Amino acid sequence: MTDLSTNVATDLSTDLSTNLSTNQDYIDLEDRVAAHNYSPLPVVVEQAEGIWVTDVEGNRYLDALSGYSALNFGHRHPALVQAAKEQLDRSTLTSRAFHNDQLGPFCVALAELVGKDMILPMNTGAEAVETALKIARKWGYQVKGVADGQAHIIVMDGNFHGRTTTIISFSDDPEAHDEYGPYTPGFTSVPYGDLAAIEAAITENTVAVLVEPIQGEQGVKIPPEGFLPGLRQLCTERQVLMIADEIQAGLGRVGTTLACQYEGVEADLYTLGKALGGGIVPVSAVAADAEVMNVITPGTHGSTFGGNPLAAAVGKAVCDLLATGEHQRHAAELEGQFRQALQALVGNGVDEVRVRGLWAGIDIDPELMTGKEACKQLAKKGVLAKDTHGSTIRLAPPLTITAEELKVVTDALTEVVTEAQQA
Repeated sequence: MTDLSTNVATDLSTDLSTNLSTNQDYIDLEDRVAAHNYSPLPVVVEQAEGIWVTDVEGNRYLDALSGYSALNFGHRHPALVQAAKEQLDRSTLTSRAFHNDQLGPFCVALAELVGKDMILPMNTGAEAVETALKIARKWGYQVKGVADGQAHIIVMDGNFHGRTTTIISFSDDPEAHDEYGPYTPGFTSVPYGDLAAIEAAITENTVAVLVEPIQGEQGVKIPPEGFLPGLRQLCTERQVLMIADEIQAGLGRVGTTLACQYEGVEADLYTLGKALGGGIVPVSAVAADAEVMNVITPGTHGSTFGGNPLAAAVGKAVCDLLATGEHQRHAAELEGQFRQALQALVGNGVDEVRVRGLWAGIDIDPELMTGKEACKQLAKKGVLAKDTHGSTIRLAPPLTITAEELKVVTDALTEVVTEAQQA
């Protein structure tokens, strides 16, 4: 073990002392020393500004992925960078053993933005989901009267809520789930969008239903119209908490502040993340009304970094951007253009498209090419996107994109599909 570590360290030192200049140089170096838990496109980003990124070779790309919505406001948004710089000069971490002057203002801004009483700040999306699950279970025991250890939560087939052991326990994605057992009990998975299946799965011990208003990892899968309102009504009738995972779908992406609001629905708990950190720091949170959140008391949950002043300062700046409604309106206004351009490809190398705001899932004809190949070809044309589940690609450009820039994205995809058909 010692000899191997020494060899790797020696080789790494040699690599770093050479002139790394090409994408492949950096890819080869990373491949040797970083765990292989991703399979990225061969693009090594060096600089980023707005909707554009530049690789180490000077090639420029339009970022149509936005860090899975973590970059809803583009790279290095001036207001967010300024908030971070100002806070870096003041304080960055206190831990929650003490108060800090940024946490309260952040929680007020976020609570007002999403229409809830209280905020529990964390760091990552998975932490937010884990926190919501804990709150729901404790609420079930303390408020609903479920017997200790019997709390039951309903989830959806095709879900993606993170990669912690508990969360992957109810995932049906083999890559995320398999060979990580034993798994956490207490969950029942039902078909996404199927109200009847949810109703049938509810028992006297059911404390919550966890749902993504739109399933991003499934390729921007939108539930049937009326599903979310129906779920809201069902949860109310059966005294079950509705937990909406808005981590990827929320904060302006679909043309409303929260994706649930697209159908006029209010959940009991929201999990938020990604865009909440402005692409600068990891920030997540659970939002709920006091009657639910107050089951959390001192010592029952926490995080060393959760609610740190740097994260809170950036998070408040994000809330301030969204409070104007400008970005939500812009996403809603561009939805029609986005849908029209993508819909024109259906039957011409594309099997189906799903669009909500500035978020789209495109199912490429699997006989034409894989989603990964389509993304590689898009990158050659200067557009970055991400594939999922074989033949599907996702487009989620920053909410700051213009109509002309959005046309660059859809034109590039049209060229990729057309060229593949002609090959």
